[in-house]
Amino acid sequence: MSPTLTSAAFTQQGAIPTKYTCEGADVSPPLTWTGLPPGTKSLALVVDDPDAPDPAAPKTTWVHWVLYNLPPTVDGLPEGASVLPPGTQQGLNDWRRTGYGGPCPPIGRHRYFHKLYALDTVLPDLGRPTKAMIEKAMKGHILGQAELVGTYQKHR
Repeated sequence: MSPTLTSAAFTQQGAIPTKYTCEGADVSPPLTWTGLPPGTKSLALVVDDPDAPDPAAPKTTWVHWVLYNLPPTVDGLPEGASVLPPGTQQGLNDWRRTGYGGPCPPIGRHRYFHKLYALDTVLPDLGRPTKAMIEKAMKGHILGQAELVGTYQKHR
């Protein structure tokens, strides 16, 4: 069984509305998932941009949001998820803070990958881990993965 990840705000490969970016309210988009594999004990969510700083010559993957230990009984996150489900822990984004940081590409149209991982374990408390630390902790524990890609280009 493979999980699916969707948003009421944008479609797969569709444009992310300005509201969810640095040019808008910079709140997280609503996300919904279904089809978690049997044995799922926790979920992790990573949102990143592999096109930074310029899609024509990408040099780094910019991390926008890191969550882990989301309970598998939860089937999504509301828009502007400031209160997270009990047990959910946050990692650091590339602004060196926890929480959601919306798209804010310096040049061109970037892709934003929303990746949901179904895990066969609850991860230990990692403090304020980076994406790399979460990926290392998840190794060997991923039962399934879903991906939703949205795009954004600044208007100004």
